[in-house]
Amino acid sequence: MLDTSINTYINENNIKIKDYGVVERDFQPSKILHDTQESDTIPVFQVSGATTKSTGNLVSTRDRIYKSLKVESDEEAYEKLLRAVSSPAKLVFKEDPGYYKETEKLLDALPFVKFYEKDGNRYLTAAFFVACHREVCNASIHRIMYINRQTAAVRIVPRHLYRLYTSAVKDKGMLPVTIVLGVHPAVLLGVSTSPRLGVFELEVASRLIGGLRVFPSPLHGNPVPLGAGAIIEGYLLPDRVEEGPFADILMLYDQVRREPVLKVEKVYVSQEHYTHVLLPGGLEHINLMGFPREAHIWESVSKVVPRVYKVRLTRGGGGWLNAVISIEKNHAGDGKNAILAAFAGHPSLKHVIVVDGDIDPDDPSMVEWAIATRFQADRDLIVIKNARGSTLDPSARQGFTAKMGIDATVPEIGDPRFERASFPR
Repeated sequence: MLDTSINTYINENNIKIKDYGVVERDFQPSKILHDTQESDTIPVFQVSGATTKSTGNLVSTRDRIYKSLKVESDEEAYEKLLRAVSSPAKLVFKEDPGYYKETEKLLDALPFVKFYEKDGNRYLTAAFFVACHREVCNASIHRIMYINRQTAAVRIVPRHLYRLYTSAVKDKGMLPVTIVLGVHPAVLLGVSTSPRLGVFELEVASRLIGGLRVFPSPLHGNPVPLGAGAIIEGYLLPDRVEEGPFADILMLYDQVRREPVLKVEKVYVSQEHYTHVLLPGGLEHINLMGFPREAHIWESVSKVVPRVYKVRLTRGGGGWLNAVISIEKNHAGDGKNAILAAFAGHPSLKHVIVVDGDIDPDDPSMVEWAIATRFQADRDLIVIKNARGSTLDPSARQGFTAKMGIDATVPEIGDPRFERASFPR
C-alpha cells in the first residue's frame, strides 16, 4: 500500500462515488450522509469555504468494514482486530511526501459542519489526535467544536488522552497535539480499539494493515499516516470553554461541559486526498465505536461456551448499550455464563440477550420469538444492580446503572418442544 488515504480505500475496492458538489456547512452534509448510509455509492462533496473535498459513510455497512480490513466475515475481522491489539507493529517512517500545503485559513479550510438543529456550533467529527508525553503516545478520536479560525473546544473523556493532557499541563502548561483528518478506515478502526494505556493505537493500525507508513508532522514531529487529507498542529491549553450540545451515538444531545481549548498553530491540506465527515449517531459512527467492542465481547464469550455464532451491538442501542449474541451450548447454564462474559467484555453494555444458533441476531422478529418461547423471567433473567454504566446513558444515576441479561436459549438442549419449524432445504 503506497499510502493509507481514503482515495486508496475507494480505488482498491472499486467503490462507486456520487459527487454532490459544493454544499452549505449547516445541515446539508448531514442529510446527504443520512440518506446514503446504506447506498451502493458513497457521497463526495465540498463543504462551502473548505479547501478539500470530503466524503463519509466509509464503513457504514459491515461489508465496508470487511473491505477495509481485507476480511470476509465477522469472526475473521474480530480475530484480526484482537491480534492487532495484543501484538502491535512498529510504524514505518518515511519522509514528508511533499503534497501538504500550509493554509492561512487555518480551521476555516476544514469541513466543520453543523449536523443537527441544537448543535452548539459546527463540528469536526472524524479527526483523531496524536499526542506523546513522558514517552507514552496515544491516538484517539475526539469531536472538535469550532470557535474561530484558530481556536476550538475539544471533548475529552477521562481516558488516555485526558491523562496525557493533565500530566502535560502540570509539567509544562500545555500538551502539543497533531490532529489528523481523512485516512483509510482501517486506520480509524485501529485508532478506535481502545487498548490499555501504553499501547499506541497507530501501532495497532500498523499491525492491521501490515505496516503503517507515517511521516513526522511539520511542527511537533508526531507520526502522521501517509495520505491523510489534512493535518492540524496545535496545543491543548489549560483554559476551558463551554462545549456542546452535540448529538451523540444514541441520537441524544450530550450535555454542555467545560472542555479544553485547542489553540491552532498550523493547518496543512492535501488537494489530492479526501477529508472525512462522520455523521453523529449514523451507522458509520455506530460501527466505528461498536465493532471493536463486538470483537472483545466475542473473545470474552468464546471463553465460556463452545462457539459464538454472532455478536451484534444493536442499532437501537447505538451500537453501544444493547447486544444480541447467538451461541452454541454444551450445558444448561451456558446462556447465563455468556451473559456475564459479555458484560466483562464490554463494561458499558447495559442489556444483553443470548439466543441459540438457530436464531439470527440480525432479525429482531426472530430474537423476539426466542424471548417469547424460550425465556421465563423468574428463571432466565439476570439483573445486576448499581453497576458502573455508560456516561452516554441519560437514565443512569450518577454513572451507575442496572444491567439486565436475558437468557433466551432453550432450557433443555435437544428438547423437541423448542424446535423452530422450517421449510425443507
